[in-house]
Amino acid sequence: KNDGMIGNIYSMGLVLQALDATSKFYAPRKWDCTQAFSVVYKHDYTLPMAIAQVLPALVGKSYLNASKLDCARSSRSPLCSSPFPADSITVHYSITNNLQGKHFSFSITVHVPAGSTLLKVLQEAENEEPEKFSFKTEQTSWGPMVVSIHKLAASTNDKTYWQFFSGKEPLQEGVGTYKPWNGEHIEAIFSTY
Repeated sequence: KNDGMIGNIYSMGLVLQALDATSKFYAPRKWDCTQAFSVVYKHDYTLPMAIAQVLPALVGKSYLNASKLDCARSSRSPLCSSPFPADSITVHYSITNNLQGKHFSFSITVHVPAGSTLLKVLQEAENEEPEKFSFKTEQTSWGPMVVSIHKLAASTNDKTYWQFFSGKEPLQEGVGTYKPWNGEHIEAIFSTY
């Protein structure tokens, strides 16, 4: 893409490693990694799997040498990020099922500390209105995955899942890492694949 993103934020670490390792095979032009690295520098990686994949590209070292990363000297690295700000943000959260059983659509506005993940938004919505916004997650190597909302569970047999959107754009990150902005509208839609 023109903004430097290759695939999505989770694939960037592997893509950068692969492109760097195979750059001598590109002809007739050299690969310019500036835009791709700027995408990685702007992201706050928190999941161990994503960090493990992006770290070699960021520090230009192998996994064995990665432990020598000096955060005091490497302020540009997203791995050495500062704590979250303490102010609160407002997030509008909706859940919609027009696919199975009794259809529903509920919305709520919640306040969470700035820098909170989407998971915190879901937890706050559940705390305020548990009969509507209850949810369940399963832990994966990429972090928590939402498998049920409002007692409607995703199913591999039915090829259904809960897809999250910011406005009309699908989120490229999971609930454990995505950080909503103040005034954002997040929608979870029961979907098929």
